[in-house]
Amino acid sequence: MRKEGKNQIVPSRFPPAVGVGRATNCGSYCAVSDVPFVDLAADYRELRAEIDEPIRRVIQDGGFILGRDLEDFEKEFAAYCGSRHAIGVGSGLDALTLALQARGIGPGDEVITAANTFIATALAVSRVGATLVLVDCDESNFNLNPDAVERAVTPRTRAVIPVHLYGRLAPIEAVLDVARRRGLFVLEDAAQAHGAATQGRRAGSFGDAGAYSFYPAKNLGAFGDGGLVVTDDDELAARVRMLRNYGQRAKYQHEVVGTNSRLDTLQAAVLRVKLRALDRRNEARRVAADGYRRRLSRLPLVLPQPPDEPSRHVYHLYVVRVSQRDVVQRQLAAAGIQTGIHYPRPVHLQEAYRSLGIGPGSHPVAERLAGEVLSLPMFPGLTDEQIDRVGSALEVALR
Repeated sequence: MRKEGKNQIVPSRFPPAVGVGRATNCGSYCAVSDVPFVDLAADYRELRAEIDEPIRRVIQDGGFILGRDLEDFEKEFAAYCGSRHAIGVGSGLDALTLALQARGIGPGDEVITAANTFIATALAVSRVGATLVLVDCDESNFNLNPDAVERAVTPRTRAVIPVHLYGRLAPIEAVLDVARRRGLFVLEDAAQAHGAATQGRRAGSFGDAGAYSFYPAKNLGAFGDGGLVVTDDDELAARVRMLRNYGQRAKYQHEVVGTNSRLDTLQAAVLRVKLRALDRRNEARRVAADGYRRRLSRLPLVLPQPPDEPSRHVYHLYVVRVSQRDVVQRQLAAAGIQTGIHYPRPVHLQEAYRSLGIGPGSHPVAERLAGEVLSLPMFPGLTDEQIDRVGSALEVALR
């Protein structure tokens, strides 16, 4: 069970909720708990009347690959982001990879990104053969540090991937300033930031391209894997379209060595419905975050810093910092509260990247956060009662 998506909720990365309580009916995404981490079944129930009909239509029409609903979704999502192009692909990892590949980034090039991101960001760099350069993050907001980005630039640097972690916009203005002065390609990893915005512009539309994931638990989630690239660059968009579809612009005319990474039409039909509800559902997440802030403000833990503009954060995850995190997490699980850790080990300390030769102490902020961060339940239908349950369980665990 190893697909891309920065907040995969899979047994190998999330401890089971061991308390008793109602079943959340989330399949492999949730265990039995009184307060689930996410509630995908409720998500479907809310939109079922609108979703079922488009699914039937696609099945009846038979246009399962590159069908009309995909074309329409690409246009609608591009308009939503304020971008000229949107190209649906198979996953968030593929979106990052194909955007880098379309820009011609590969062996001999360096790409800078955050050490505390989900590994898909790093894997995209590795998949195109480029050299991964990791930088530390800002302790106040968990996003990559623009000063660290500038210090990491060398003559071989070709690109920087700012990650809008947990739903909060990265300091994109400062990153863009560095990139423009240094001539770098900016690829936004917006996999957790659907709808996050500042000054009328949304995540993914600031840099040269943006990459999205539609993994089911995302703010805009499909009923399976999916991803998308947004860009204003006509040439980049055309190349991503070719690369995702066997390197062909016309059938059986293969111009480049491509791959098979196409967002399914069925998923696009579902996402069209969900896109119309995205802003409303993001606002519900902000309301839940405000509820947590009020309920937890007197407890001995560090809450997410509110952004200067509410729209800059869509609270894909509500991440607190707490000492003795693992002990607290186990006690919450025993009380029926399901939580997550995003992420328990920075990229440079993963076995897969041992070859980087970067040991403990090289990115101290990311390493410190890895031992303290705890993601509390967060989804649009989270109730005041559930927030109070979380607060009460934390009060007991933190005594």
